Amino acid sequence: MKIKLIKTEADYSAALARINELFDATPGSKNFDEAELLMKLVEFYEEQHYKIEAPDPIEAIKFRMEQMGMKRVDLEQYLGTRARVYEILNRKRNLSLAMIKKLHKEFGIPAESLLA
Repeated sequence: MKIKLIKTEADYSAALARINELFDATPGSKNFDEAELLMKLVEFYEEQHYKIEAPDPIEAIKFRMEQMGMKRVDLEQYLGTRARVYEILNRKRNLSLAMIKKLHKEFGIPAESLLA
């Protein structure tokens, strides 16, 4: 395959197919180098055409709560009163910087997700 910038969906599909063919290439081989280069080109194309936005802060919190088996009451120690937790999860109050720091530290929620 002639390596070139990926500009179209057809180029993208062809690059993915070629990467699939080269999947078991031996590290250090010519085929491995080709696969590595194609993966970088695919990554660049995907960043331009299939960009994934950071999740909504409240959705990120709810997702982490679900993962950790938490209930709303469990957030009180991080966000304040039951009323404050209700307001935040129902988008009636914004997260403060202190809340963002706590949620990031305690739950590992990416700060960029909480700041969105």
